[in-house]
Amino acid sequence: MNSDGEPIRRALLSTSDKTGLLEFARRLAGFEVEIISTGGTARMLREGGLAVTEVSEFTGFPEMLDGRVKTLHPRVHGGLLFLRDNAQHRSAMEAQGFVPIDLVVVNLYPFEATIWKPGTTRAEAIEQIDIGGPSMLRSAAKNHRWVTVVSSSLQYPDVLAELERLGGATSLRLRERLAAEAFRATMAYDRAIAGYLKAGFRRRCISASRGPPPSATARTRTSVGPSTALRSRVSKPSSGSSTERSSPTTTSSTSPRPRE
Repeated sequence: MNSDGEPIRRALLSTSDKTGLLEFARRLAGFEVEIISTGGTARMLREGGLAVTEVSEFTGFPEMLDGRVKTLHPRVHGGLLFLRDNAQHRSAMEAQGFVPIDLVVVNLYPFEATIWKPGTTRAEAIEQIDIGGPSMLRSAAKNHRWVTVVSSSLQYPDVLAELERLGGATSLRLRERLAAEAFRATMAYDRAIAGYLKAGFRRRCISASRGPPPSATARTRTSVGPSTALRSRVSKPSSGSSTERSSPTTTSSTSPRPRE
């Protein structure tokens, strides 16, 4: 089986930035591509008149933990990582009733847009750390010999042009390029998260290591008891403080909404 000119028969679409997605999906449907999707993305596509299989129906497992677990399933990642020319892989897929996924369209939770939004708490920032999205991007990018991975709406025109040129398939050259861009996107995303967490940790350590300012020390010696003096030494910045935010390294999304 030749991995160049690889046809796309099944696609998984799950995005936070839905710019251009409906038209892209309509063009996929024109090539008779089966579309699997999640949450708000599936709802938008269905309202746009497209036939969509919910990922929970595809996996046979319901979304759980407030959406933290929905695409982290062997049926999804088996479909992405399956080597089409490997007899053992084919046998394993058939034994489990798994099917290949040929195209993934994912952009990540808008972590940076969230942390730069005034008043964002640490808990809100943590909830915008995407797990399933980077996992799908990495699985698809690793198996780019067979799978096309789209990590940005800016890539839609190139993918559609290739599908038109190759009659519903993509070239290995395009898949290699898109795989590199997907790994670059996940790297920048992780860097932004690490920077945010490191900045908050560093500031809390500095705050804890410093004693009270001189004026507070003087007041402590003359007018407060031991317990009050102790409390003055362990003040911490609030968890939602803007001082915990790091410099942005990517622009994951212009809208602070989770990927659905």
